[in-house]
Amino acid sequence: MADAPTDPLAWRTRAAPSLDEFEAIAAEAFRRLPDKFRALCEGVIIRVDDFPTEEVLDEMKAESEFDLLGLFQGIGLPFRSNEDIARLPNMVWLYRRPILDYWAEHDETLGHILRHVLIHEIGHHFGLSDDDMEAIEAAAD
Repeated sequence: MADAPTDPLAWRTRAAPSLDEFEAIAAEAFRRLPDKFRALCEGVIIRVDDFPTEEVLDEMKAESEFDLLGLFQGIGLPFRSNEDIARLPNMVWLYRRPILDYWAEHDETLGHILRHVLIHEIGHHFGLSDDDMEAIEAAAD
């Protein structure tokens, strides 16, 4: 955990990261993932939005727009076929407001949370198990 600021009132002047700042933090978290893992992610698009769409919330049967921190959309590598017709690119969505809400309630850095969500959602792209994703996350520390 990062050191607490020496001035406890310094937080009064800080705002939550904007979508652009959040995207930059996510890009840095992605850059710090193991090279082998990132090399396999070619073509995966990472997007940041405040919340999932209503369609996504309905599809995922989410009770609240804060239920999803991220989402993989597409066809994971293990499920592709050479005979597939052209399709939209695979995407990982990071949802800023739910992630910030999670961050406020837990004793983890924002960068750690973003890395965890990225690994988990990209892991769906590869069809990885939870144990595989934990090993990748441990290698990213």
